[in-house]
Amino acid sequence: MAAWVKHLPWQREDLSSQKNPAVVVCPPNDWDIFSPWFPDCSPQDLNAPLPRILLLLALLVTSAQGIASSLKECVVLPSAEGTTVTCHGVTEFPSPLPADTVHLSVEFSNLTQLPAAALRACRRLRELHLSSNRLQALSPGLLAPVPGLRVLDLTRNELRRLPLGLFLTSVALRTLVLRDNRLRDASARWLWGLRALGHLDLAGNQLRALPAGFLTGLRALSTLDLGHNLLETLPAGLLRGPRRLQRLHLEGNRLRRLGDDLLAPQPFLRVLFLSDNRLASVAAGAFRGLWQLDMLDLSNNSLSSTPPGLLASLGRPARDMQDGFDVSHNPWVCDEDLRDLCLWLHANRHKMFSQNDTRCAGPEALRGRRLLDVEELGSP
Repeated sequence: MAAWVKHLPWQREDLSSQKNPAVVVCPPNDWDIFSPWFPDCSPQDLNAPLPRILLLLALLVTSAQGIASSLKECVVLPSAEGTTVTCHGVTEFPSPLPADTVHLSVEFSNLTQLPAAALRACRRLRELHLSSNRLQALSPGLLAPVPGLRVLDLTRNELRRLPLGLFLTSVALRTLVLRDNRLRDASARWLWGLRALGHLDLAGNQLRALPAGFLTGLRALSTLDLGHNLLETLPAGLLRGPRRLQRLHLEGNRLRRLGDDLLAPQPFLRVLFLSDNRLASVAAGAFRGLWQLDMLDLSNNSLSSTPPGLLASLGRPARDMQDGFDVSHNPWVCDEDLRDLCLWLHANRHKMFSQNDTRCAGPEALRGRRLLDVEELGSP
């Protein structure tokens, strides 16, 4: 910036001998700037640099304020393993993120969208928590910069679909939570690339059907939660992809029938929730081979009887179920067709939940009686 110093012409030599060559000494406007004593001065020199410099300073200040404001409501915790950034109630996605960020949580913030390059600066990211926002869509390349991501939580957003190719580089992702969104029409290509995925939670969406091959590439999957959707049927080969599924949640759907082949590919299944559906029929071989099943919930359905041998693979005499079972709140008809079930209940009553809510709906003479108290059906 020009230095405004009023000196006489014969003082020019002393001023020009200063060590700062960037300083140009010019007179005030009422002096003759075209004088040979001031060869470096002109009318443009007097006025042009000042607005440009002021503008530059304003931009720098604004930029600095923007950086501060995007992180001012976040907690940033550096550590030897990497930085953890936690943001609640922010108005925009935090930026710039520390390059060594390994854990990022931006929750309860009502964000409706994310910048396509939101994660470009933190390539070491391992966990990303984005629950309780209002995200409606995701960029297909959002996760491309973070191939080491292991946990992604998108609970309670407004996602209606997933972009194809979103997980193509997510080879390390182990936990994916999409609970309580608005997902409706699932695509077989949604989950491509998730070779290491062990936990998939799609509960609380609006899924009406699943395509064949939906889980084909998920060989490592051990927990699948499809509860509280609108599913009426399931494709026969749905579970042929995972090699060692252990937990399956199907509760809160609209399933009417359970066939022989759905569970057959999963002999290591330990926990099965089928409560709060509309099941009126279960095939005789539906649970065949599930020798390791420790928890079975068939409560709150429309079952009136079961085929002989349905539960032969479960509980005693083969082995005790570690957790237990629940067949309550079904309209059981306590006649000869229920004898096999009643015998099994007596043998495994020590693992039976809701015993007082497991009662006969018919015939009239037995209405309201506990299944365990129907002696004519419970005695060998």
